[in-house]
Amino acid sequence: MVKFFILLALAAFFLAAEEPHVNIPLWPAGKVLLSVGDGPLDAPFLTAFLPPANKRNGSAVIIAPGGSNIMLMYGLEGMEIAERFNDWGTAAFVLTYRLEPKYHDDARTLDGNRALRLIKSRAKEWGIDPERILFSGYSAGSTMARNVIAASGPGDPNAVDPVDRVDSKAHTLLMVYGPGSPMSSENLKSFPPTFLLSAAWDRGAANGSAQLFLDMNRAGGVAELHLYQRGRHGFGAATKSPEFGLWMDTLKHFLEMNNFFGGKK
Repeated sequence: MVKFFILLALAAFFLAAEEPHVNIPLWPAGKVLLSVGDGPLDAPFLTAFLPPANKRNGSAVIIAPGGSNIMLMYGLEGMEIAERFNDWGTAAFVLTYRLEPKYHDDARTLDGNRALRLIKSRAKEWGIDPERILFSGYSAGSTMARNVIAASGPGDPNAVDPVDRVDSKAHTLLMVYGPGSPMSSENLKSFPPTFLLSAAWDRGAANGSAQLFLDMNRAGGVAELHLYQRGRHGFGAATKSPEFGLWMDTLKHFLEMNNFFGGKK
């Protein structure tokens, strides 16, 4: 049943798009790390949303939608987010990562790091600066994002797969209503500049985001925290929302302050 709803969501996602978007497998067929099957849900991939070539500024974003790790919210936390980034001249890639019950955090962390490496390895093809890639996550995707950043690092110069020779470091990190859990291996000081967003009534996400901000700030990391005074979980792009409608403009300012779009700081 879960598989049916995921495939249904995928179909709706692509049918809603005004023009075709390319799906890019993270690994060649039969070479997906930690794979336990060979079905469509065992092969993670990126879906590219590219702005017109004359509008691109070299920035890129990976979008990890939420869905409690059992499905993916491709609309509010996928396509709508991607289209907003396209308006800013940013190439967007929606990540279809592996889900429960077959897969767990270890596989999803691999998926996220592989996505960063893959885009960097093909940056020239898409007109992307490999040093200006934002990793963004929403709800469960936000938890995944924290794990991805904690596990990111240099590539292996001796790897057989050329993608694995590329580093998986992100330029910036966006975590929306989901701070994730701390891990003993993470070094918050080394995290990229991080934008944290939640609604105060969504207490688990809000309080966790506030704690992560405090922990990053104490560690010497760079973080910006926004907690709306009321609201809910899962507001997505919230383009027309009277409560959350400004959040992506606020994010854009944060990204500008960190030279995400290029040009002078």
